[in-house]
Parts: sequence; structure tokens; C-alpha cells
Amino acid sequence: LRRAGGGDAPAALAPAEKAGLVRVDAASGRLVFRHPLTRSAVLELSTSAERRRGHLALAREFPEGSEHRARHLADATIGPDDEVAGLLYEVAHRTLGRGDAVGAITTLLRASELSLDGAAKARMLTEAACLGANITGDLRNVRALLADAALADPTDPDSLAAATAAASQLVNGEGDADTAHKLLVGAIGGRNPQNRFSTDVLHEAVLTLVRVCFYSGRPELWRTFDDAVRETPSTADEPLLPVLRGALGDPVHAALPVLDTLDGLLADLHRETDLRRIIGAAAAATFVDRLPGCRSALRRVIDSGRDGGAVAAAIEASFMLAIDAYFSGQWDDIPGLTEEGLRWCDRHSYRLTAQPCRYLRGLLAAARGDTRTALTVADRLVSWGSPRRLDTLGVYAAHIRAMCALADADFESAYRQLASVVTPGELPPYQPHVLWFFLDFAEAAARTGRHAEAAAHVAAVDETRIPALSTRLAMLTAAARAVATPDVVAHDLFERAIATPDAQRWPFEWARIRLHYGERLRRAKAGGAARVHLEAALTVFQRLGAAPWAARAANELRASGIAVPGTASGADRPALLTPQELQAAELAATGLTNKQIAARLSLSPRTVAAHLSSAFPKLGVSSRAGLRDALTGLPPDGRY
Repeated sequence: LRRAGGGDAPAALAPAEKAGLVRVDAASGRLVFRHPLTRSAVLELSTSAERRRGHLALAREFPEGSEHRARHLADATIGPDDEVAGLLYEVAHRTLGRGDAVGAITTLLRASELSLDGAAKARMLTEAACLGANITGDLRNVRALLADAALADPTDPDSLAAATAAASQLVNGEGDADTAHKLLVGAIGGRNPQNRFSTDVLHEAVLTLVRVCFYSGRPELWRTFDDAVRETPSTADEPLLPVLRGALGDPVHAALPVLDTLDGLLADLHRETDLRRIIGAAAAATFVDRLPGCRSALRRVIDSGRDGGAVAAAIEASFMLAIDAYFSGQWDDIPGLTEEGLRWCDRHSYRLTAQPCRYLRGLLAAARGDTRTALTVADRLVSWGSPRRLDTLGVYAAHIRAMCALADADFESAYRQLASVVTPGELPPYQPHVLWFFLDFAEAAARTGRHAEAAAHVAAVDETRIPALSTRLAMLTAAARAVATPDVVAHDLFERAIATPDAQRWPFEWARIRLHYGERLRRAKAGGAARVHLEAALTVFQRLGAAPWAARAANELRASGIAVPGTASGADRPALLTPQELQAAELAATGLTNKQIAARLSLSPRTVAAHLSSAFPKLGVSSRAGLRDALTGLPPDGRY
């Protein structure tokens, strides 16, 4: 009202008030339109000169340095104005700090339009490209923005923001991890000392480099990362960086010293507005089993993506929630979470970020017995990751294949897959995924008679203090020791694993431990004690839909002569084959050798041969060739 005419403003508004279009609120003194459409119509009917005068008048009402002042000045400006562009540039980074990456990019682009300074214009364009590539999902527009920046300032091709945006393009397109890593390390290390970059861009560059190092899966890239960051003092005040470096990059050896800092970050996550920091903290929480504390914050990030905000961050959030769902037994949530993430990846050309979503789908398929789907996913991970030197995708594929083999009790195949990514008795640095399958390796090694390797691997776990990282890892460590103990039932270790605080928060692994224990007890002729653990495991497997694991638990119960719901009991079954003879015959019918059957059933090859010799005359066959038809001809209840 002051800018519209001082003390005479109410009189000037009288005709509009009489027409019922506006009124002056007596309490606040503000001009109020009768209807929002009236306000829109007045603005639409005004001239551009009138609007600019209005913005300029409003700008004068706000103090120097005010964000509102900068935005009104920008809207009042026609041609280039470096002073206004500079004010708007500062506003863009304040906007980013509030978590509005889309608003920050829009503001940076407007600032670049107002800038006459070629270097400043280039910096604004490359920063917009950087934020678009890594936060908002504008990966497809990065190339055009970088080209415009190069035209604005061809003398600075190595700017940090440009390198960050280009690195994201490389690893999501046809480039490779080594090239992206070299580009980022050179820019962060200040190959061009004249480069001027904001703290926001520097942190985004470092987070991109963390992502490249993680997916490369190679220690030498992490070591170069350390050198580059050590020479960049402005990263020293960022607490998230050492937490990511320790808990995500090398959790086996470096997570313990940063856990308190990580827990502090997670405790404040509900107040965090910067979506990049939410994603960074959740990434650091992934391997030390603290993702449950990130759920609500990650859902906020996904909601932002759904509302047209930070899509790239939302993709990563959906993947992390899917990981949490897998380990916490919320398996029915995984298809929806990964499907939404994959749709975003396809729409915005985030090909690398799609791979972890596929990995989770592959693990779920393996655990539920959909072997064909799981192996297809594993093959795709390798074929896409290998040419780009993204070795972590090869680890993902080996894990999926090993899970298929373990579900089918094919321990030799499981051992071969895990041995391709694990060195027995060693837990090398920068290999976070060993925390997800060291129990699997111990089981596969022990079940195939490689007891020394299993024991050496468990000893390596103990030496690195892995059990201190989380209750889940403490549970798995105790179970791995028990599984690696040959010839005896390690009651104390199994009981300690099962009784770990919050053990049932990780239902699939908890049920697998009870299955291990039940199998050991049954073979030790402790059928009554075995039944308790086998039935508990069967209940969890059935709830999760883990069909092959449920079948393993049910077979163990049947082999003990215990009735399984939905099948015939030992007393009801025709006196044809004993449970052990039936198991051996069914496996032999698939083409397995006695040695392979023995490994699956934890028997000696001689015992398997005895079971088959007894089964052949009962089935009326003289060789393995007739087993399949003979078994198919059994009455339904005779199959069990």
C-alpha cells in the first residue's frame, strides 16, 4: 500500500472496493482479493512495465541481503545485470540448503541469464547441471547445460561442477568408473587452482566420488579418493564425509570409530531438510544395520520425488527402503519400492542407480525360489557392469547366484560363487558386501568339507570386531562360528545367536540359523530338540514366501518322521521308502552324483549309496535312469 501511493492508497482503491473486487483488512492492513481468480486476472491484464515497477517497489521494502529482495530485483530486471545475478546466485544456494533442489536450479538458470560475466555464467550453468545430474533427475539435460557453459567460458573446461555432472553422465551412460574417478579426483584436487566453487558443489562432487568408488569395488580408487579429499581443507568441517568413508566405504575396518557420529546424525534426521544429507546418512547406515532409523526421512525423500522434486535422491531412497525391507522381512514391499525406482531410472536415464534395485529383486527371487528370474538378473548385472569397470555389480551377481544355490542346498555351487568374491580367511578393506554373506560362505565351506577355510573366515570376522557393529552382525558371527565347528553341535553358539537381542528383527537370517541348528540336532539324533527349531524356521519361511527354504525345513522334519502340516505323516505314509531313501532318490533322479547328494544332505557318499541300493528294489528299478518315472508314479501321499 505504501508503494502504491502512500496515504492516498485507500482512496485510490475505493472503486475496486465498491465493485467488490478487493478490500483492505482492518486488522492486518493487507490488501485482500475477493477471489484468487480476481488476483490472477488483475496480474494477467497488467503490462510487463507495470509488473516490473511493482517488483522494483517491493524489492525496496526488503532489507539488503534478503532473499525476497533478490527475487523481486531479478523479476524487475530486463537485461543483464551482474549485481542482481550475484544476489540470485547466493539465493540459489540458500534454497538448496532448505532442501529445494528444483528451486535452486531454477534460480541458478535465471542468474545465468542475468549475468554478463562469462566465467560467472559458466559457473552457474555447470552448477545447475551438477545439481540436476545428482539430485533432481535432469540427467538428460546435462549435456546441453555443459555445452552452454563451455560457450560462456571456454577457458575453464575443468570446473568442479562440470566434472561432477560429467562423471554422473559417464557412469550412467557408456563411460566407465575409472574415467569418472579420474575426472573427479583431478577437479577436487584443484588441478586448476583458479577454479572457484561453492561448498555445496564441492560436497556434491565428493559425494559423487564416493558413489563412483563404491560401485567400482576396487581399493585403489578409494586410496586415491583419500589423497584428493585430504588436500581439500574445506571438507574437514563436514561430519558426514568421514562417516560415509568409514561406514559405507570400509565398514569392516573403519565403521566402529564413526558409529557415534553416525548415530548422532540419524537421531537428527527427522529435522533434516537437505535431501542430500538424508541420502548420505542413510547410505552410511546401510551396512551397519541402522536403516530402520532412516525410514521416515527416506519416505519424505520419495514423496519429494513423487511431487516433482529430487527424483535422483528419491531413486536412492527407494533402493535403501528396499534393502531395509529385505533384511527386516517386509518382502511384499520390495516389488513396489523397486518398481517405482526403476520407472524413475528409465524416465530420467539413471542406468547405474537402476542396478541396485535389480539386485534386490534378484535376491528376493532367489530366496523365493524363482531361480530363472534371479539368474537372469545376475547375468544382466554382470553384462552391464563389467565393461564399465563397476565390479560391485559382479559382487551383486555372485551373491544372487549363491543364494539360488543355497536355497537348493547346492553347497558346492554356492561355495564357488562366493569364493569368486571372497578370499577365505581374509576380509580385505573397501569390501562392504562381505558383511552380507560371511555366514553364507562359512556354511558353504563347511558343508563341502572345507572346514579349515570356514574356521579361518570366522576367525577373520572376530579379528575385525564386526560383532560390535550391530546386533544383527553379532547374531550372524555367533552362527558362523557354530556352523564352522565340525562334527559337534555347538549348542552355546547356536543358542547365543538365536537369543541375540532383537534377533527376530531380521527374520530370514534368524530362521536360517534355526534351520542350521535343527539340522545339526537331527543328525545328532536329538529329534525332539530339533523339531522346535525346524518348526520355528518353517513358520518364518512360509510367512516370507521363501518356498525353497520352507521345503528344506519341511524335509528335515519329515526325515525325522514328524508330520508337516499339509502333508502325510510318517505313520500315514505307505511303507515304501524311508524319508532318507526318498530324499536320496529324488536328488539322484535330477542327475546328481552320490558325492553331490551327500553334500546336500550332510551325509557320507557311502550312506547315500546304501539309501539308493535300498530304494531301487522298492521302486522296481535297477538304475538311476528309471528313478524319475518311478517316483512320478508314486501315489501323492507316497511322495512324502
